[in-house]
Amino acid sequence: MASSSSDKPQLPLKPIPGSYGLPFFGPISDRHDYFYHQGQDKFFATRIKQHNSTVIRTNMPPGPFISSNSKVIALLDASSFPILFDNSKVQKLNVLDGTFMPSTSFTGGHRVCAYLDTTEPNHATLKNFFINILISKKDTFVPLFRNTVSESFLEIEDQLSGKSRTANFNAAFGTAAFNFMFRLLCENKDPAETKLGSDGPGLFDKWLLFQLASLATLGLPKIFNYIEDFVIRTVPFPFWFTKSGYKRLYEAFSKEAVTVLDEAEKVGLERSEACHNLVFMAGFNAYGGLKNQFPVVIKWVGLAGETLHKELADEIRTVVKEEGGVTLNALEKMTVVKSVIYEAMRIEPAVPYQYAKAREDLVVHSHDAAFEIKKGEMIFGYQPFATKDPKIFEDPEVFVARRFVGEGEKLLKYVLWSNGRETEEPSPNNKQCPGKNLVVLLCRLFLVEFFLRYDTFEFEYKTVVLSPAVTIKSLTKASTF
Repeated sequence: MASSSSDKPQLPLKPIPGSYGLPFFGPISDRHDYFYHQGQDKFFATRIKQHNSTVIRTNMPPGPFISSNSKVIALLDASSFPILFDNSKVQKLNVLDGTFMPSTSFTGGHRVCAYLDTTEPNHATLKNFFINILISKKDTFVPLFRNTVSESFLEIEDQLSGKSRTANFNAAFGTAAFNFMFRLLCENKDPAETKLGSDGPGLFDKWLLFQLASLATLGLPKIFNYIEDFVIRTVPFPFWFTKSGYKRLYEAFSKEAVTVLDEAEKVGLERSEACHNLVFMAGFNAYGGLKNQFPVVIKWVGLAGETLHKELADEIRTVVKEEGGVTLNALEKMTVVKSVIYEAMRIEPAVPYQYAKAREDLVVHSHDAAFEIKKGEMIFGYQPFATKDPKIFEDPEVFVARRFVGEGEKLLKYVLWSNGRETEEPSPNNKQCPGKNLVVLLCRLFLVEFFLRYDTFEFEYKTVVLSPAVTIKSLTKASTF
């Protein structure tokens, strides 16, 4: 039997505690606890305490009737979680969204790269395709993002000067995320000049919603909880709800991403399959991820207060002045900026879940015990518990801006947001996000652009679905630089 790590100490082998309950009723009960009675964190914390274990058996949504099997083994600490990255021991076939998979109608009839296992021949071809796209575009990242995001800052300022005296951060920077990715992949073409007009972000939002609705709750008043549960978790939403919108997205990328798709054909990919994969990467991975990540960053920086704002502004403006502009070299010298982004990704990962199936019988280790997992069993990792493991991080629930400065860089191997360790790199042989380094770069650039313009800001937020909804209440223009 394989072990999850060759350097683990000998730990007592224990049976995995927890229960799946009665067929049908057990998954429903766990689902109601997860969404309505306890909430995500309390759902897992309660079971950890009940079983005195960070490796447990439980059910995960969506459950009946969307998912035929809700049973998972949940890994809830930093020691056990990384088995999910070991593709020699776990399989990632059709498990991107957990215990169910949306219809391939949402992706043109193709199983796109994110749903492929590393052993499938097309996985390496597609993953290489994505990685090579980003490598070929690397010189455009900084100027393109700076140009794109400047429009969002102007929009925020315009909203603040209006009647409401507030600004919708998520909408402005969600649009920036979409425009950046479209321009990056489509020869710097402004999506407003295509048949998409300004509809791109909304079309992606609708497309994402109908695939993933069963994995979230709208946060409605309690009286509506069971109505919501029945409506969005009884049967999956059909593709035809978003068919016309997806067709517009596909046709826009097909027409404008000519150079990228030409390269896909050169490496043996069929053009339409490459385009569906491109739309998925741009919409599901890039736009969906950045749309969540920018609000997470601004939320935690905002909560940290003016002392951190001044520290960031001073570092950013000093380095930019010394380097003669905003460059990749300048970004590498901003140690506090880098640490802040990693800390935001640690404390509130944009994607909190990871799934895999055991490729073979294996043993997984928590900090104090070992557990057998049988071939074919579904393994689930709740990332916020792994990245806020108190046995790894001091004050894990506290946002510490300088956590990853100096000696703190050694902790980067426990930052896991990208479906891999921050100290590792995406490759055709793993499932780590191909845009991992680009996402980190864009988040740093976002902070740089923000604090080149402003000294501080006031905001408020509320948690909606899977990310914070941020409202900007005031911006204080930069007093120096």
